[in-house]
Amino acid sequence: MLNYAYPRSRFEPTVLVDLNAKAERERLSKSALKGFFKLVATWKVRDEDARQLLGGLSNSAYYDWKKNPERTLEVDCITRISYLLGIYKALHIIYGDKLADEWIALPNNNQIFEGRTPLAYMLGGGLIAMQTVRQLLDARRGGL
Repeated sequence: MLNYAYPRSRFEPTVLVDLNAKAERERLSKSALKGFFKLVATWKVRDEDARQLLGGLSNSAYYDWKKNPERTLEVDCITRISYLLGIYKALHIIYGDKLADEWIALPNNNQIFEGRTPLAYMLGGGLIAMQTVRQLLDARRGGL
């Protein structure tokens, strides 16, 4: 009987972050919010739309979060911010800074967007739409 083994590789799998663990969410929340607010400023996203990207946050909560990011976010909110930051990073890898920062607000003829802006698509489709945009850009970045 032969024993088969996978060849050695330099690939090391990333340790997954357990967002259900409150300690992990506490660790990530402040920097996630700071990154989100810088991102929406760079993309020139209206506050109303930024609130929607976070999952439909109220006006008062949004401004409180902006003023004081010292809080623990829920899994949904951290996931949304993670997708958006991944989109930002992918855009800056694929395009120059100017186009990368404008892309989100430009009408797009890709069949996913159907002539809408990627921002409008994500506002209409929520978390799943954010995931789709992230996957699209990661595929483009990977050469697909």
